[in-house]
Amino acid sequence: MDAIYLMKREMLRRKYSLRTIKSYSYCLNKFLLYFKDKNPRKLTKRDVKDFIDYNLIDKNRAGSTVNLYFNAIKFLMENILNKRLMYNVKYSKVPKTLPVVLTKEEVKRLINSIENSNHKLMIKLMYSAGLRVSELVSLKVKDLEFSKNYGWVRQGKGRKDRLFIIAKSLNEELQKFTLNKNLEDFVFIGNNRNHISQRTIQEIIRKASKEAKIKKNVHPHTLRHSFATHLIENGYDVASVQSLLGHNSAETTMIYLHTASPKMINVESPLDKL
Repeated sequence: MDAIYLMKREMLRRKYSLRTIKSYSYCLNKFLLYFKDKNPRKLTKRDVKDFIDYNLIDKNRAGSTVNLYFNAIKFLMENILNKRLMYNVKYSKVPKTLPVVLTKEEVKRLINSIENSNHKLMIKLMYSAGLRVSELVSLKVKDLEFSKNYGWVRQGKGRKDRLFIIAKSLNEELQKFTLNKNLEDFVFIGNNRNHISQRTIQEIIRKASKEAKIKKNVHPHTLRHSFATHLIENGYDVASVQSLLGHNSAETTMIYLHTASPKMINVESPLDKL
C-alpha cells in the first residue's frame, strides 16, 4: 500500500493546508523508510516509540520537531491504518521565546530605506495590516474594499478567511497601484503574471534591514509581530488584536502583551503609588 499517497488524499479531503501536507509527508517518509521491511499495517505503538526515541529524543531534536513527527505518525496510524495509537507521548515542550519586535522608529527606518516604490508599498501594507508573507503575495485586487478601508485574506492559515484593515494613509496609493488591473489579478505580480514570490519579499526585507542598520534578526514575520505589539501599545485590547491576526486562541495573542513597552501601555509600578 502507498500509505503516504493515501494520507495526502485524506488530508486534502479534510482541507489541510499544502504546507502541513508537505511537512507530514516528509516526516512519514522518514518513518516508513526506517521500517521499510515491515508492512505498515503491522506497525505498533512500540515501533512508534522506538522511532521517536532513537531518531528524535536521543538526538536532542527540538520539541517542535518531535511534535510534528508524532502528529504525522498519529494521523497515519489512526486515519489511514485504522489503528488506535494508545501511546501517551508527553508532548515535548517548545521553549516559549518572545518574538523579535521592531520599535516604531525601526519600522520607519526600515520602510524609508527601500527605494523601489512598489517594494516599499508591499512592506508598508504587510506591516500596516499584520499580514503573513504568504497572505501578502496571494492578495487579489477583488480582495480589497477601498471604500470601507479593509480587505480580505482568503483561505489563510487554517483555511480561514479573515478581514484586515487598510491603513487610511495607504488607501489612495493602493487604489492607484491597482487601477489598471483586473479583479482577478494578483495585487503584486511577479513573473508570468503569477504573484510575486515569498523569496522576493524576504530579500527586500533583508536588504532594507541591513540598509537601515537594524541589528535585530528581521524577517517578514517580524513585521506581523511588530504590528500586533504596536496595536497593544496603542491601547487596543487583546480580543481586537486576536481577530485581526486570525488567531484561534486569545492565549496566542497574549504573548504581545509581553513584547509591548510598559511605558506605552501606561503601566506603572506599584512602588510609585506607595
